[in-house]
Amino acid sequence: MSRTPTQSPQGSQQAVQNDGEPVLSHGLKQRHLSMIALGGVIGAGLFVGSGVGIAAAGPAIVLLFMGTGALVMLIMRMLGEMSAARPSTGSFSVHAEEEIGSWAGTTSGWMYWLMLCAGVAAEATAAGTIMHTWVSFIPAYGWVAIFMVFFCASNLTAVKNFGEFEFWFSAIKVTMIVAFLVLGVLGILGVFGSAPGTSHLTGHGGFFPTGAAGLAAGLLTTISGFAGLETVTIAAAESDDPSRNVARAVRTAVWRIAVFYIGSMAVVVTLVPWNDPKVASAGPYVTVLDRLGIPAAGTIMQIVVLVALLSAMNANIYGSSRMAYSLVNRGQGPRFLGKVTRGVPAAAVLASCVFGFAAVIAGIVWPTTVFAWLLNIAGCAVLVVWSIVCLTQLKMRRRLEREAPELLSVRMWGFPYLTWLAFAAILGIFAVMAANADGRQQLAGTAVVVAALAGAGHLKQRRDDRRADVTA
Repeated sequence: MSRTPTQSPQGSQQAVQNDGEPVLSHGLKQRHLSMIALGGVIGAGLFVGSGVGIAAAGPAIVLLFMGTGALVMLIMRMLGEMSAARPSTGSFSVHAEEEIGSWAGTTSGWMYWLMLCAGVAAEATAAGTIMHTWVSFIPAYGWVAIFMVFFCASNLTAVKNFGEFEFWFSAIKVTMIVAFLVLGVLGILGVFGSAPGTSHLTGHGGFFPTGAAGLAAGLLTTISGFAGLETVTIAAAESDDPSRNVARAVRTAVWRIAVFYIGSMAVVVTLVPWNDPKVASAGPYVTVLDRLGIPAAGTIMQIVVLVALLSAMNANIYGSSRMAYSLVNRGQGPRFLGKVTRGVPAAAVLASCVFGFAAVIAGIVWPTTVFAWLLNIAGCAVLVVWSIVCLTQLKMRRRLEREAPELLSVRMWGFPYLTWLAFAAILGIFAVMAANADGRQQLAGTAVVVAALAGAGHLKQRRDDRRADVTA
């Protein structure tokens, strides 16, 4: 059973359990949670990586983002329902363990940890590369080390400091996206020159220029772009009012992100040809701003991308450390990772940063083997997590309706039909991946890790059952 943090009677930042053992603090506020939800998911994947999806699927990328956005909205609604009813640092991993079994909690929790740590490595590497172009006497890996040390240190301090960092990082990104959307709409209306009309949507091969193969390739890109949004349900347990705050954050974050992603893609494919080489190489945002004649577009976007990378890196270190802390406190990892210092899981923060930096080194030494394997597994991890979330919510909702209906302050829409629809959509995505060689490689590596984690969780569950029988 997880150990849910409870606030002290005096309302101090340091929460204390009944047995006197310190647990996590409650330093996050509603504004922090709302921005954390945005910060973890709006990274370089939107500003640069989405260009790969556009190059693969053409204007139809808008439909793909609409479809994956709808799926993410359903997943987040499920998470919001469960987290508002039972706030926990381990979020969906705790719920999966309680409703399905230790194997499900272990698998979803450690897969998510792996995904976030791999994200930290990828983001740190990209940020180091950008900084090296500006300050060349420091090598890229030197900048990576600087960023890792800085964000590790910031995550070792009070959680409210992390919240403030993420609030301002995310505010910059959101401001940039809103400005981009406004400029894009003005460009579509012809304010910056001739209006493009539908020429880029129907020309250059049509709306579906690359057919089913392009849609399949673009699908995987759009899904990876949304990974990390779940961190807000992890952070909710460290807020001053977990149940109410997570409900508000989930309700607002999902539609904001959907508007940002779908709106941005619609602007891009309307204003520039999807097959413009700059869309994939320089990024769709830079390409559009150049098309509109915005001065220093490349430099502006490099700054924004750097902020996005550092923000996502910060959020991923936070999310991975909290997930590791929750797992080890449930007996699903090395006990030393559960050490808490001044309300912060210091050992888990250090372990997540060390693993992330080790992955960076692997990217330098073994870029096409170890690092590629790690990124492939991380790319599938979110689908594994989402599938377990669906199964967990089906069981937890029915139990809450029987035992504590008053806790259902957030309810999944169209239950159970939309939950089953989301689960079927995830299975469909797995099927699409299995239809191409790269996807099969990802699935094979992920299957090995999932089998190992599920097996370890199953063995723990059997040991716990035997101990319970002995003590009964």
